[in-house]
Amino acid sequence: METKEKYQVLLYYQYVHIEDPEEYAREHLKFCKEVGLKGRILVAHEGINGTVSGTIEQTNTYMEMMHNDERFADMVFKIDESDQHTFKKMHVRPRPELVTLRLEDDVNPKETTGQYLSPQEFNQALQDENTVVLDARNDYEYDLGHFRGAIRPDIHTFRDLPDWVRENKEKLEGKKVLTYCTGGIRCEKFSGWLKKEGFDDVGQLHGGIVTYGKDPEVQGELWDGQLYVFDERISVPVNRKEHVIVGKDYFDGEPCERYVNCANPECNKQILCSEENEHKYMRGCTHECRVSERNMYVNEHNLTEEDIKARLARIAEEDGVTQA
Repeated sequence: METKEKYQVLLYYQYVHIEDPEEYAREHLKFCKEVGLKGRILVAHEGINGTVSGTIEQTNTYMEMMHNDERFADMVFKIDESDQHTFKKMHVRPRPELVTLRLEDDVNPKETTGQYLSPQEFNQALQDENTVVLDARNDYEYDLGHFRGAIRPDIHTFRDLPDWVRENKEKLEGKKVLTYCTGGIRCEKFSGWLKKEGFDDVGQLHGGIVTYGKDPEVQGELWDGQLYVFDERISVPVNRKEHVIVGKDYFDGEPCERYVNCANPECNKQILCSEENEHKYMRGCTHECRVSERNMYVNEHNLTEEDIKARLARIAEEDGVTQA
């Protein structure tokens, strides 16, 4: 009987000076393709940030190569098991920043950052009544899963977070501010920015949610829902003690952890949606998206004009809305 090959997914980053990001990105892409990896890596003057997938042999080769470079000798790789590649292609791209904050006065996490908290320390701090927990991720990431009691900033991109904090300072002032993100890289800069803004007591979850979920002691405790990840898996579990679904179907509000993109490519909005509702609403988040000439669901299922009219009529009848 043939044994199926095992794969690994690596998540990692390192803030360290890279002299020529463009040249490094070219060389790095060539190496990754030769090894057989797939994934997405960003390179900037301030360092590297990546997620790649490959067989155990391929990913081990990559980690060994990186650790042999003195710039990345102590880089921590967060490793997930997988039964296949979690990316379709291999990209290595030079960028002005590893995480896009676009601050007028940039933060160097090697100089200014919040207090690192281990999973155990973070778990204890979560239960302190004088703690406020701020999710440093985007709204659609929060909606799928988050730490219990965490504040959901109303933002769709990371660069909007500083403005949100300035507009909602009263929620954070006088408190111990805890912040967290997927693997820790966003918090490195964001917690430093918080300190520069005058928040003195700032802690960040070291290694991010991924590390917290794998910790043998806390086992993801006090996390509800799933963790949004930026690859073909879309989501992974965190809490190994209990699973609480917090995601809600975009259309009917029922518990849901299944993300799809709106079928209108001009919209492409990510929505939580059951399979049943995907078919009912033709994967369109609005009436306009459903009747769009470019609706990919309509093309994928070869729906006729009559089919579309029948589905729109059903929506109107069951939802009590008049379709324009």
